[in-house]
Amino acid sequence: MVKTNDGLKKPSNFFQKAKLVIKKNWGGWAIMLPTLILFAYFVWAPLIENVSYSFYEIHRFKKTDFIWFENYKELFADPAFFSALKNTFLYAFWSILIGFLLPLILGLLLSEVIHFRGAFRCILYLPSIISGVSVMLMWVYILDGSRGSMLNAILSLFGKEPITVLANSNFVIPAIVLVMTWRGAGATVLIYLSALQTVDNALYEVARLDNANLFQRIWYVTIPSIKPTVKLLFILQIISVFQVFYEPMMLTAGGPDNASISLMYLCYKYSFIDKNPGVGSACGVILAIIIVSLSLVYFKLSKKEEA
Repeated sequence: MVKTNDGLKKPSNFFQKAKLVIKKNWGGWAIMLPTLILFAYFVWAPLIENVSYSFYEIHRFKKTDFIWFENYKELFADPAFFSALKNTFLYAFWSILIGFLLPLILGLLLSEVIHFRGAFRCILYLPSIISGVSVMLMWVYILDGSRGSMLNAILSLFGKEPITVLANSNFVIPAIVLVMTWRGAGATVLIYLSALQTVDNALYEVARLDNANLFQRIWYVTIPSIKPTVKLLFILQIISVFQVFYEPMMLTAGGPDNASISLMYLCYKYSFIDKNPGVGSACGVILAIIIVSLSLVYFKLSKKEEA
């Protein structure tokens, strides 16, 4: 302990500070302890074990020989890894362009609706309660390139030739992101609506007195007022889209020619299809490093902006 100018004792190291915090808030820590234990067991323990797996040769999911960085060398020598890396950043780009902006726009528009607001909320949220795999199977039936697909059946009514959205490498990632947005946008819209309820109406009254139109009120009043929510959902969007997995697996199986394969799906493919869990673990470590790095950069920029 170190004495301060006022005679009080302050903890001098990390462990003393931690002990003081726990002693002061022992009730809260007692409530959180079961959850912390479960979180450590089901999240941190597998994460650490995965890092360990990436440095070993794995046989039947058991570690045999310590091989240093050989799994990483094998991973970087595979062209599929760089395709998956590029595709994952493309998923992030299209997800920001479609999956992030669209719910924000819908939330702003819905906040201006007076009649049937509850009905619109219900309609938007309905896709979120459907199983993700069921949604993907439904969209396979809609977007499949065969003439029997729903999209091509509708086009044939107008005399148009059938199109192959999921088999076209230029459109497959935007199509998958659009499907993901259709399923998840409703829940995000409701979060934005909750944030919009906290905006002070006096600010809108002042803006109207200054003859501000709808778009000016949104830009100068609404957006700054819900900025913390927007920033939080932005980083959550980035983290979630870097873990995109079952969407490309169900819709395209990573095709055509790895044009839609993601890093998460590649990790699964190495571990369970190619029976090479060591390389799959190395792929998972690279993915975790990318997500953590992007999160740290984002939070650092946010702190600078706040300062």
